[in-house]
Amino acid sequence: MRRSALILSALFAVVAAPPVAGQSATRVYAVQGDCAGRPATLVGMAQGYCLGLVWQRAAEGPRMPRTLFELDDGDWLVADLGTWDAGRGALWRLSTASGQARWTRLLAGLSMPHTIARGPDGRLYVAEMSRIFAFDPARPDRTTAVVEGLPDNRLHENRHPLSSFIFDADGALLVNVGAPSDRCLDARGAPRRNAGGLCAEDDDQAMVRRYAYLGDGRWSADWTPWATGLRNSVAMARHASGAIYQAENSVDLPTPDRPFDEINRLRRGGDHGWPYCTDMATAMPGWTARQARCGSRTAPVSLLPPHAAPLAMLYYDGEMFPELRGRMLMSWHGYRRAAGRIVAIETDAEGAPLTDARARYAIYPRGSLPYPADAPAPRARVLTPAWNAQAGRHPMGAPVGLAVARDGSIWIADDRNAAILRIARP
Repeated sequence: MRRSALILSALFAVVAAPPVAGQSATRVYAVQGDCAGRPATLVGMAQGYCLGLVWQRAAEGPRMPRTLFELDDGDWLVADLGTWDAGRGALWRLSTASGQARWTRLLAGLSMPHTIARGPDGRLYVAEMSRIFAFDPARPDRTTAVVEGLPDNRLHENRHPLSSFIFDADGALLVNVGAPSDRCLDARGAPRRNAGGLCAEDDDQAMVRRYAYLGDGRWSADWTPWATGLRNSVAMARHASGAIYQAENSVDLPTPDRPFDEINRLRRGGDHGWPYCTDMATAMPGWTARQARCGSRTAPVSLLPPHAAPLAMLYYDGEMFPELRGRMLMSWHGYRRAAGRIVAIETDAEGAPLTDARARYAIYPRGSLPYPADAPAPRARVLTPAWNAQAGRHPMGAPVGLAVARDGSIWIADDRNAAILRIARP
């Protein structure tokens, strides 16, 4: 059986330049040389790629940049989470035409803004914690809510609050509504059961909702469940074939090697198992195999490394990297040993990840660990095989948002280190 290219790339040894004097702060990206017009960071990259520094926070700009969207004039919109408190977020405009990053804050006082996307009517849409609104960068003082009443952390303290969304082929909004807790436990750590012995959490969360498109920039106020049993669908993508995929952040068990994150194909009516099942068919602690019913769950199409925390995914369609065309790009944001990576996963004609069995995944600072025996693991290339923290050189990467620029370069928002980065040719 062919070993996953994920590991071969991740273990690729990179010899980098010496650190630049005076840049030894833990979260600072030291730079040396050029990366296609940007200062080159010292992050060890796969052969044929470099990671340029567009901006890192100093006196101005976003506090926690999460997502990116390129405008027609070459400027960028950047969603700034601000903090994990309501009303501290912002939407910024980034211009780099002068060679320097220049920031203009367009909106302030937002509650955990995240997704930015163009809708079927050509307008731009932005997701906050509890609503989705239309937005015109030329008239930032005017916004129009199109979806309201999404669950709010001020009412559900521990839920997963980010309202990510994508547009389906018919214009419908498919909206992430995260689980109200990590895995349906009470204050003592015991499962919260209803009279039937199952999870007693609200049944209108832990799902992707569908809001039908009514035309002319309007969506139905009513919604239907599209796919359920999903802890947190921040990363979703629609392939040109129409297939929709989701990258699942699994629960936070304290063990570093369990549970595995997932790639799921979402179809109407699918139940993906939260909070009862994880991996391919493993009952969660606290739930019996009979209660979990893992055999009737919609199984993942591929596993991902434990605690990788995939937060963005898209299909690469740029010109700069012909070898990546059609691949599923994904950011792994987590802080544990398998995360801090950008990967490019091989796909089939419907956008599904190609997989291998008996594969391994790379860990920092070196080495690898096995996926569960015979479980599908992604056949992928790691573009950032040495993005672990290295004193005086760079912090551990915390990639969130991904975007393909018009020139084919790959832009990345790093929220923990307050940086915007760009993958290009050396």
